[in-house]
Amino acid sequence: MSTTASNPPVNPLARHFERFGGTALGRWAFSQAVVTRAPFFGSISPRIERLEPGYARLSMKNRRSVHNHIGTVHAIAMCNMAELVMGTCVEASLDPALRWIPVGMEVEYLKRATTDLVAECRLENWQAWEVGDVTVPVSITNTHGDVVCAARIRLRLSPKPPKGAHKSSSSKGAA
Repeated sequence: MSTTASNPPVNPLARHFERFGGTALGRWAFSQAVVTRAPFFGSISPRIERLEPGYARLSMKNRRSVHNHIGTVHAIAMCNMAELVMGTCVEASLDPALRWIPVGMEVEYLKRATTDLVAECRLENWQAWEVGDVTVPVSITNTHGDVVCAARIRLRLSPKPPKGAHKSSSSKGAA
């Protein structure tokens, strides 16, 4: 992705990937930073391969720790891939005045996953997104290019509150 002063990345996440994603070591470090922020995704050891407004791609190695009882990649590992690739894509694309939260996920397991996997998310018309619900498609393919899993993740978009508008419950004090 090339950017200029007149066409900067929409979100800081895209700027960080642009800065570090040019090398294998940079992509590894970026992926580690993402799973430090959202630790549950560390269970699949993802590698974010590409990230720009409107598109994200990540990979996951086929290894025993993501297998089910029949020796294929576990369905929930693929759900984690789908949610992570969607989340990084949306975060790198969304208008900074908006925030998002997943409110639903529909998943189809189309084929046994027996190889390394790649998850891709392409956003359509994301520049025009407004407050409300949107559905984001994700596809997960094997090393042969076959789609093994297809997901549709429904997001709720809402205005981002002003900084400092939310106080934690611990700051309210106890009697």
